[in-house]
Amino acid sequence: MKPTGVVPLSPNGNNAAGESSPSLSTSSFEQPVIATNGSRPFSDTYAEWDDPSTIAAIEEALSQCGDVVRLEADAGFPRALREACPDIVFNVAEGLGGATRESYVPTFCEFWQIPYTGSDPLALATCLDKARAKEVLLHHRVPTPDFMVAGDPRQLDRWAHFPCVVKPLHEGSSKGITSRSLCHTPNEAEAEVRRINLMYGEPAIVERFLGGREFTVAILGGGAAARPLPLVELDFGTLPREAPPIYGYEAKWIWDRPESPLDIFKCPAECDGALRDRIEEISLAAFRALRCRDWARIDVRCDDEGSPHVLEVNPLPGVLPDPDANSCFPKAARAAGLSYEDVIKTVLHAGIERYGLIFAL
Repeated sequence: MKPTGVVPLSPNGNNAAGESSPSLSTSSFEQPVIATNGSRPFSDTYAEWDDPSTIAAIEEALSQCGDVVRLEADAGFPRALREACPDIVFNVAEGLGGATRESYVPTFCEFWQIPYTGSDPLALATCLDKARAKEVLLHHRVPTPDFMVAGDPRQLDRWAHFPCVVKPLHEGSSKGITSRSLCHTPNEAEAEVRRINLMYGEPAIVERFLGGREFTVAILGGGAAARPLPLVELDFGTLPREAPPIYGYEAKWIWDRPESPLDIFKCPAECDGALRDRIEEISLAAFRALRCRDWARIDVRCDDEGSPHVLEVNPLPGVLPDPDANSCFPKAARAAGLSYEDVIKTVLHAGIERYGLIFAL
């Protein structure tokens, strides 16, 4: 078997703490430091990038199936990919900036006609644009909260749903979502839209806030074999008393620390069969409507009447290997009796099957 290409999320295996790459300037992607509600200042510039332990864990799992070569998702990637010419690329690259950043690696794979795992460039770009994704969901009658896109605070004149959540249009890993993102008045929403427009250089998406329970659904497998893993519920009662009931950057990266972890995820979620079936139904519908492949994480929240709606779809889910870390996809997999290696191999095998490759795995 030829090498299986591994594409780290960041140049030189940098981590989310913001260490810069010596070979690639990231100054154009730097974001201002944020401080909210008295919390210590922080920067979310590198929040989407995996740390070295995650990249190593993926590499170790793939090494059980064949030879592994790491390919950095930087400016040298196209040439490196062509020279390596792997049998298949295991894609986990988030990119470095722009609304289509997650599409770069699979686009070059298609250009060089090299198989790869996961969703294609169109699906990745569509899901990263939260508004475009919601338009697709609405077309396919998948419930999602009312929303609008605001490139300027003055556009909020036609918005009437309060409270609402205001967040960046093209970011992941809770970037730009803080305690201030839950807005109860027009003035609060205008201030948050203005902050996002200036800080991230992109429009904001304004979404009607749903006051019910929130879940995350891990979808694993390709084609007809795609299936939901046990539901993960978010317990907002574990957040600080003054925190709003949303899973933002502070909850994900500041309040949840190795030395003081938040017990925020409940898996399997405790819910009746009808609700579980409905959440799984709309999650699979979203996965298929957006043409995701091999794996994805679907965020779902219920309204005040208990009816679930899809918030977002992430076709490049985070997979922290540490069982003590709050990482939804591996947590759901463990509840299903799957190891970390099982998840990675399932994604790899889904890609292999899609391309009709034959390996002695």
